[in-house]
Amino acid sequence: MQIDAMQSVLAQMRRLAAQAAARPADATGGNAAAALGATASTQQTDFAATLKGALDGVSGELQQANALQQQFVSGTGDVSLSDVMLASRKASLSFQAALQVRNKLVSAYQDIMNIQA
Repeated sequence: MQIDAMQSVLAQMRRLAAQAAARPADATGGNAAAALGATASTQQTDFAATLKGALDGVSGELQQANALQQQFVSGTGDVSLSDVMLASRKASLSFQAALQVRNKLVSAYQDIMNIQA
């Protein structure tokens, strides 16, 4: 079961990378500084949107796992224990991956702040 969940997270990461690579380049006219500023702004927005989308996905998986747990406990749905355990493990792995990304971002931020000081 762990391999399936890890493959799912890997597939999601590949999908996000493909989406980021497929975005068209910013076609701004004018001088290089204006183009660089516009590209930086676009990349910043794209990064924020990608990060928000990934966090929304993790949140959705956690909510789905909780809903399946509630259905299993109450007996209202046709939910098996293996479905509940798989969804819980998938949500846990997604959360752990998001936590590791956050830790890397905080570490990079601290490194940048130490360079400037």
